[in-house]
Amino acid sequence: MDKLRAMTAFVRIVEAGSLTAAAERLGTSLTSVVRGLAALETALGVRLLNRTTRRIALTDEGREYFERCRRLLAELEEAEASLTARQTEPAGRLALTAPVMFGRLHVAPILADFLAAHPKVHGELLLVDRIVDVLDEGMDLALRIGHLGDSSLVTLPVGSTGRIVCASPAYLARHGTPREPADLAAHRCIRFTGLGQAGEWRFGGAGSETRVAIDGVLTTNQVDAAIDACVRGLGCGRFLAYQVEALLADGRLRRILAPFEPPPFPVQLAWPHARLLSSRTRAFIDWAAPRLRERLGAAESG
Repeated sequence: MDKLRAMTAFVRIVEAGSLTAAAERLGTSLTSVVRGLAALETALGVRLLNRTTRRIALTDEGREYFERCRRLLAELEEAEASLTARQTEPAGRLALTAPVMFGRLHVAPILADFLAAHPKVHGELLLVDRIVDVLDEGMDLALRIGHLGDSSLVTLPVGSTGRIVCASPAYLARHGTPREPADLAAHRCIRFTGLGQAGEWRFGGAGSETRVAIDGVLTTNQVDAAIDACVRGLGCGRFLAYQVEALLADGRLRRILAPFEPPPFPVQLAWPHARLLSSRTRAFIDWAAPRLRERLGAAESG
């Protein structure tokens, strides 16, 4: 018995709802489908389907086997499509989305180099600080920062970035350096709402989390405005590490409260689980992933 063919036939029977419809989809005879199912049940030693003249119904064992078979066949199909895509010259529209600042600093340069190397691909880059519905908005790929609750997306980790508090040397010279999170209550703070929970900042990990209420001297949804205010000495600001990497490196900002920082956010490439990847999307993932890991590794070490 060809086990893969039998698994495929079994999945088609369940999806089609009848043996006759499955035979039509598979382009074979009803007799062949019936014999294949019987041989599969015999090999497994369990009954997969309860059959009458009018309907079929999965047994408990059949339901479990169906789910496993469907996943295995989907993974096999995706693997074959991926190999085929790698041998096809990338061409056509490649649409991706990313947060504004991360996209400007990291995704846009990588995409520009990719398009230069693949002249038949035309890129569209949507930079917005909101969660884009990849399917509804016609995106091939998304760069996401944070933990994803959407199980319909396949993700590929490319690094991480922490949430850090910083201030200018001039501000710290005037007001002193906070030594623990509670000290922030006595400091002027700049609230960037893009990180969420603008009214309070959380420190530490699970089981040891500390929450500090923040009364901001400035609240804004634009990270560039918040960072500029922080550099000008208006107060302490909280940002993702990549957003202030260059300013920390040249001394215009100083990192504070580092021992109390919460766990970093994962940075991931994400795409719809239900969609087979085109050659251009697969090629860009292969191109971008190592470059993003290199950039984020440098950012974290900095």
